Amino acid sequence: MKILLAIDDSEFSKAALNVVIKQARPAETEVQVLHVVESLRLAPPYVGVGIGPSVPADFAGLIEEWLDKADDLVTQSAKALETAGCRVATTIKEGDATAEILKFAEGWQPDLIVVGSHGRKGLGRFLLGSVSEAVARRANCSVQIVRPVRPPSPPSGR
Repeated sequence: MKILLAIDDSEFSKAALNVVIKQARPAETEVQVLHVVESLRLAPPYVGVGIGPSVPADFAGLIEEWLDKADDLVTQSAKALETAGCRVATTIKEGDATAEILKFAEGWQPDLIVVGSHGRKGLGRFLLGSVSEAVARRANCSVQIVRPVRPPSPPSGR
């Protein structure tokens, strides 16, 4: 089975990683860990068009910092999966998370995409969008959306 695990640095992605580890049949499972750095949202619209100034040095430094953190993130996730016996590869992309996940999945052809859900509702979901929902709607394979298990609330005393 080929699983595409799309992660960010949230508790929701950690939950998705743990689900893959628990569900994987190591001898049969190949996992691709993908992280998308969404740095392009912050870039000025004229960057790369040849008009106006280039990306400021401090912005370029910030992108490098994000890419370094992304490398640490996918490396740690890969180690956990390898310890569980999975065959693992890692990829880091820059761009829109939804678009990059879907593009990667189209080329790699996984059997399953696993993503964490931030569980936003209402206005937060409207304003920020939902990568997991968009991937689930548009992917050409099954998508598993994972939320972290929260401990039950303590009973209220009466």
